[in-house]
Amino acid sequence: MKPRKIYRVETVRQLADKPKRTVRKHLNADALIQLMREDFQKIPDHRAGNAKISLADALMSALALFQLKDPSLLAFDKRRREEPENLHTIWGITDIPCDSQMRDILDPLELSSLRAPFRSAFRQLQRGKDFEKMAFLDGHYLLSCDGTGFYSSEKVSSDYCLGKKNKNGNTLYYQQMYAAAFVHPDHKEVVPVFPEMITRKDGAKKNDSERNAAGRFFEEFRREHSHLKVIVVEDGLSSNGPHIRDLQKLDLRFILGAKPGDHQFLFERMDEAVELGKATEFEYTDPDEPEQIHYFRFINQVPLNQSNQDLLVNFLEYWQVDQHGGTTKFSWVTDLPITMENGVDIMRAGRARWKIENETFNTLKNQGYNLGHNYGLGEKNLSAVFAILMMLAFLLDQIQQMSCWLFREAWVKAESKRYLWESIRGFFHNYRVDSMETILRAIAHGFERKELKEVCIT
Repeated sequence: MKPRKIYRVETVRQLADKPKRTVRKHLNADALIQLMREDFQKIPDHRAGNAKISLADALMSALALFQLKDPSLLAFDKRRREEPENLHTIWGITDIPCDSQMRDILDPLELSSLRAPFRSAFRQLQRGKDFEKMAFLDGHYLLSCDGTGFYSSEKVSSDYCLGKKNKNGNTLYYQQMYAAAFVHPDHKEVVPVFPEMITRKDGAKKNDSERNAAGRFFEEFRREHSHLKVIVVEDGLSSNGPHIRDLQKLDLRFILGAKPGDHQFLFERMDEAVELGKATEFEYTDPDEPEQIHYFRFINQVPLNQSNQDLLVNFLEYWQVDQHGGTTKFSWVTDLPITMENGVDIMRAGRARWKIENETFNTLKNQGYNLGHNYGLGEKNLSAVFAILMMLAFLLDQIQQMSCWLFREAWVKAESKRYLWESIRGFFHNYRVDSMETILRAIAHGFERKELKEVCIT
């Protein structure tokens, strides 16, 4: 007979607003969590039909791990053993796997099976009309893209790891992903989409590359978002002939960084156009920052480089000069016709590329999500599954930040995201709650304690 575990559980009830303000039906934390569970339940289980823990429960447990920002699987396993009640009620998990069970269940999972939850969450954002706020430049949406690492080790590797020699002579094993998010120059929120892994494929002897991963990413992205008006925003490594032609085939517009060292031909054409009076030059002063001056010059329909004379692009150079005379320079190639009327917006769109670094990768690595921390490598897909589920948890948080007034009020009350995550975990540790809405209301507006109850787990 199993020993009985007795928990002393204190429940909480939020202080009622007068009148109580409701959250949006489909764009609140609990609705999004339920939506994720419905998608997880549709994923075919690769195991025998008599498996004790369902695949959906294992996936929901991993999603809860990242939504709670637990620093390790061991921390989540301690929560499973000592305070499982809220995992049952909020995430609807029937059987919570221990850390080793979670690894074993998720390692063989096909990554493509996790695309559906991203699409479902994105559709809710579209239906709620909140995604329309991200439109920029004639109704287009800016998709900022780049690669980043999510696993590295000199000691532990799998057949799916890339490898390179370090300066110390040791081999560094690593995995990366090509990730993208919708961004807007005026909004801190980003909307990440399903990433593409940069790892070795079955039986491959050569390393995968970011360029190959980008090709796979955009094909799948366009298949899922066939009619969306998109401008791809990337760094200078992407402004090459093959990549631009691939984007054109998929009907994706682009604003791509261009550097003098990589595009000498383009910069020489600009200098020639300036000498001949064929380049357009203008100056702009932002009334909100009058101490800075912005200089622009551009030419349209110029060959990308000497070996791609038939590939015509539009070329924009931009200088920002501050009150001390310090100068920052940027330049881009684009297929958007450049005019004096849209030059400033094209510049702002190009500079918004940094949001994939600052508001996405930096947030995931340094603000509680722990991207790059080793939650488990596995023999096949485990580390990639964890990276994707972490990105999914980030997407749900960003949707709440855009669309849920209650999440924003709890964030304001907590004063920072890090303290907000700590407050949510604190409620999980100390109280029995019925929903994430109850936790957020308690953080934002205070709460009443109710009686202590004994809960018996057998």
